[in-house]
Amino acid sequence: MTNDLDVPVLIAGGGAAGLTASLLLSRLGVTSLLVTTLPTTSALPKAHVLNQRTMEIMRDVGLADAVYAAGTPAGQMAYSGWYVGLSGDDPDHGRRVARIESWGAGGSSPEWQAASAERQANLPQHRLEPRLRARAEELAPGMVRFHHELTAFTQDADGVTAEVTDHGSGTALRVRARYLLGCDGGHTVGPALGIAHEGVRDMARMVTFHFSGDLSRWARDPEVLIRWLWLPQLGTGGVLVPLGPERWGPDSEEWACHLHYPAAEPRALDEAAVLADLRTALGPAAEGVTVHGISRWTLQGVVADRFRAGRVFLLGDAAHRHPPTGGLGMTSAIDDAQNLTWKLAAVLGGHAGEGLLDTYAAERRPVAAAGVRRALESTRNHLAITAHFGGGPQAGPAENWRLARRLWSGDPADRAARRAFLRTVAAQSMEFGELGVEFGYTYPQGALVPDGTPVPQNPDPVRIHLPAARPGHPLPHAWLADPDGEPLPVARLVTPGRFLLIAGEEGHDWCRAAEKAAARTGLPLDAVRVGHLDGDYLDGDYLDPRSTWTRWRGHGPAGAVLVRPDRFIGWRAAGADQDPEARLTAALDVSLARRRM
Repeated sequence: MTNDLDVPVLIAGGGAAGLTASLLLSRLGVTSLLVTTLPTTSALPKAHVLNQRTMEIMRDVGLADAVYAAGTPAGQMAYSGWYVGLSGDDPDHGRRVARIESWGAGGSSPEWQAASAERQANLPQHRLEPRLRARAEELAPGMVRFHHELTAFTQDADGVTAEVTDHGSGTALRVRARYLLGCDGGHTVGPALGIAHEGVRDMARMVTFHFSGDLSRWARDPEVLIRWLWLPQLGTGGVLVPLGPERWGPDSEEWACHLHYPAAEPRALDEAAVLADLRTALGPAAEGVTVHGISRWTLQGVVADRFRAGRVFLLGDAAHRHPPTGGLGMTSAIDDAQNLTWKLAAVLGGHAGEGLLDTYAAERRPVAAAGVRRALESTRNHLAITAHFGGGPQAGPAENWRLARRLWSGDPADRAARRAFLRTVAAQSMEFGELGVEFGYTYPQGALVPDGTPVPQNPDPVRIHLPAARPGHPLPHAWLADPDGEPLPVARLVTPGRFLLIAGEEGHDWCRAAEKAAARTGLPLDAVRVGHLDGDYLDGDYLDPRSTWTRWRGHGPAGAVLVRPDRFIGWRAAGADQDPEARLTAALDVSLARRRM
């Protein structure tokens, strides 16, 4: 048989992972074909929080400004709040009982500003994915095909042969690719390879309602993005999230409401019953609400036992499924794509050995597993917060109200209950202040050369990000200045698909070594020096006016660091070397799996 299409990379799945992989590969000059069973992008709100690392990737593919413009204004995602219901006859309906700063107070926190030039964003998945798709189609015309299903595939030593059905025409397509990326949520590719998921399943059943309605009379507090509701009438919890699209906060035109049910609760499957529960949850605010869609899903936290099988790789939900707490699901999927695509480009371009692709699982699986554990811990703490309200479905509304009022009664007898509740809420900074998890995660092993320095001692790896230009760590953020004095974040010195050597102000020899290595091998490698003012001249290609880079670089004036295309540090030299070209080449050989040191 002849192939209808030969491509270097075939992507199965058109969600965030698949579309990001297509975008990044196009930016790296690698042709790919994306096929996805669905006729359109997701119509469901689903994930919505986009952390700073994700926004750096959106910057790489030319979408950051569009996401910020379409998403929640920074000031309206500065807090999360806990409330007793939304609206009703009781004067305490809608009472806020706690509030916690979230996502660096909408980006205004100095810690968040010190981590990245990008701020956290919020854009529901059903509005993000169309933008990803349009940009992917722009960069790869005709190679992003919705309503095309991967129906079968086989692999051999040289590649993958796949059968694809075009559901629009009913015709079949035979595709030959060097590599296959399973970004299909675990529906086809992983099961066909016998890849299993390990972890916690069926913690609870969730029902999500996407609706339009004017809630501005009741959903006060414009600085609050997510409203966690205790619903005395139902004896359970719920979550209310504004969806925009033109206005946000209390004036949002659209909303998502998530209601919790026990995992085996049959009521959650009854359309009329859950709609009645939504009306009860919203109270009088339900009048005039138009429901656009209802979706059901289960809370789970699982990780695939393998991220790679031969020439097939799993990304996103196909590789790991998070509870929504912390917004780590979609963002981890996008991070997967960033980690793998530069490695595929290096191998396909002849700059790296096949062994480089083994580092995808070595790096991403531990990070994904840690993220799943974090999201599960955040979920359990939310359940603990809800438990402080007391009561439940069997207690009835009157008893649920009586028990809830202990949290704000002012009665000295209730002081302990109030204190315990607020302490549990404060612990939820593990979700809303998890800067160390979102931005500070590291790769202890993989496509890097350890430099023997001790791991920085972080007093709180969940909440605190400790910048360090150490191999395996993310590139620290610093504001530099170009020779004309214009500010530039160091991250933007890294061109997609290219390595960057950053030498100190006396690191001329390292820059010359990088230029020679690039010329000799064709490796996409740039080199700059970052220095400081010395007398009347600028000693370096870029100025470090605040000495921020000097603080984090971890080497002397004659040293250097090698930054990978995904903006992780791959290698570091503390100072000068007798043969800088040989040492840099050896480091590149190890990082790119060309040979061992």
